[in-house]
Amino acid sequence: MSLFITFEGIEGAGKTSRLQALAEHLRNQNVPVTVTHEPGGCPLADGIRALLLAPDQPPMADRAELLLYLAARAQHVREVVRPALERGDVVLCDRFHDSTLAYQGYARGLDIVLIRQINQFAAGIAPDATFLLDLPAEEGLRRSHRRDQLKGLSSDRLEREHLDFHRKVRDGFLKLASGEKERFHIFDATRPPKDLDREIAQRFAVLASSGMAPGR
Repeated sequence: MSLFITFEGIEGAGKTSRLQALAEHLRNQNVPVTVTHEPGGCPLADGIRALLLAPDQPPMADRAELLLYLAARAQHVREVVRPALERGDVVLCDRFHDSTLAYQGYARGLDIVLIRQINQFAAGIAPDATFLLDLPAEEGLRRSHRRDQLKGLSSDRLEREHLDFHRKVRDGFLKLASGEKERFHIFDATRPPKDLDREIAQRFAVLASSGMAPGR
């Protein structure tokens, strides 16, 4: 069963935790799973991630930021995502091209059509389904700052953006979801984690049993 599922949402929405919970659930059912993330997921892309998220990075041109994300994605798809799908794995990816549209398109103001075109060139692949963890920007930032404090980490470059930027990111995700209602599945990230994990597992089971056509 080869499926490509992406998890999306603003900072602090709980994407990584909910993805890991689904991965553990599937492994307990002996389903082959590949867990990965963006930016990163392979050595070259991880190096680009360090440049993109370093809090002390000098001001970066919006177009340079966009192209770095897409370069990382091109390598990630080639090294990790496509090989896993060809093996028949379920691929669970923490962020993919919708984050680029939300952050660099809707929040930074770069051309959405152009981003879609360049992304198609860089990745040449689309998720079968996208699980969007939706959360108000204020709560997401509060959660991400608290997480960083508990781990003794500094907020990354994007987390340090102003609140209005993160509100635009959230609005961007919701606009994307409204335009592709069959692919997007929205979950209320204010709900208790255990309830979310159960709902996400149930939604995945429905998708897997429906014989959904791959979007790639």
